[in-house]
Amino acid sequence: MPQTVSPPFPWADVWGQDAAVETLRAAASDPAALSHAWLITGPPGSGRSTLAYAFAAALIADRPDDEATMRQVLAGTHPDVTALRTDKVIITIAEARSLVERSYFAPSAGRYRVIVVEDADRMVERTSNVLLKALEEPPEQTVWVLCAPSEADLLPTIRSRVRSLRLREPDVADVARLITVRTGVDAAVAEQAARHAQRHIGMAQRLATDDAARRRRDETLRSVIGVRGVNDAVEVAGRIIQAATDDAKALTAERDAAERATLLRTVGIAEGQAVPPALRSQISALEDEQKKRATRSLRDGIDRVLTDLQSLFRDVVMLQFGRDELINSELRDELAALASAWPETRTLVVLDHLAETRQSLERNVAPLLALESLLVTVTSGRTP
Repeated sequence: MPQTVSPPFPWADVWGQDAAVETLRAAASDPAALSHAWLITGPPGSGRSTLAYAFAAALIADRPDDEATMRQVLAGTHPDVTALRTDKVIITIAEARSLVERSYFAPSAGRYRVIVVEDADRMVERTSNVLLKALEEPPEQTVWVLCAPSEADLLPTIRSRVRSLRLREPDVADVARLITVRTGVDAAVAEQAARHAQRHIGMAQRLATDDAARRRRDETLRSVIGVRGVNDAVEVAGRIIQAATDDAKALTAERDAAERATLLRTVGIAEGQAVPPALRSQISALEDEQKKRATRSLRDGIDRVLTDLQSLFRDVVMLQFGRDELINSELRDELAALASAWPETRTLVVLDHLAETRQSLERNVAPLLALESLLVTVTSGRTP
C-alpha cells in the first residue's frame, strides 16, 4: 500500500519502505539497536541507495532536528561519509582497500563515520575478502552500509558479518502514482511506464518522460516478434546492439566532456591548448575510467533489453497457460498469435536461453554473438 504519511527529514525521499525506515530510525537514535555493518537489499529501483544515505544522515547528525548536517550528508559533501559508487563492471581491490583505510578514521564532525557501498554485488571474491576484517571488527564509531539486489549476490562470509534489511517491492499502481507526482505526466503514461519497467522506479521515470526511450523499447520488442529466420536474427541483433551503444554514448558523452574540461581547468590548461607531457598520465587515467564506465553503461543497456525480452516471453507463456496479467498488454494480439503458434515448451526454451545469455555476458562473451544466438533460438525454438 502507498504511504499515507510522509516520514520526517531525512527520510522523506524514501518511498514505500515504512518498515525499513522505522528499523533504521530506531537504530540511528539508539546505540543499543545499532549494528556496525548493514546490508540493504531489494530489487533495482526499490530505493536502496536513497535509504542508505538517509540512514547515514541520521547517524552523523548530532540531533534529529540537525537538518543542516543531514543536508550536507545527502549532498555528498560531509567529511564523515565515504561513498563508493561505481560505473565500472567491478569494484577493484584498490577501491576496497581505500574504503577500509577510511573506515579506521575517527569521525571529524559527526557522531559516526559512515561507509556506503552502493553496488556491493560488483565485488569479486578477492575484493570481498579485503572487507572482511573491517566488517567483523569495525571501530566503535564506524558504520558500514552495503547495498545489493539480494543477499545471494554477496559471499556467505560477508553476509555473516552484516545485519540484513530487505526492502519491499512496490506495486505497479504505487510506482505509477509516484511517477505522476514527481513528473506530472498523464496517469496512463505513468501506469504504462511502471508496468514496462516492472516496478523499477528509476527506469519507470525515464520511460514516462522520454518518448525516444519508449519508442526504442516498442521497436525492439516488435522486431524480435518479427524474427523469422537466421538472417532476421543477425539483422535484429545488430540493430539492438547499435541502439544500446548509441544510448550508452548519449548517457556518458556529456559527462565525459565535463569531466575532461574540469580536469584541464584544475591543472591550468586552457581550452584547445596542448597537454604537457607531465600531465598526460592524468588525462590517460581519466580516459581509462571513462572507457570502463562506458563499458558498464553498454552492459547495463543490453541487460535492460534482456529484461524487456524476458517480459515479452513471460507474457507469451502466461497466455499459453490461460493467464491474462500481461506486462506488455499493448502487444496483446501479437503475443496471442505467438502463444497459439508455439507449444509451451518452445517458450520455456527461449526463457531459459535468455537466462543463459545473461550469464554469458557476465563472462564477457561478445554481446553481438550472445544476442544473435538468443534470437536464433527465438526463431527456431532450439538452442544453437
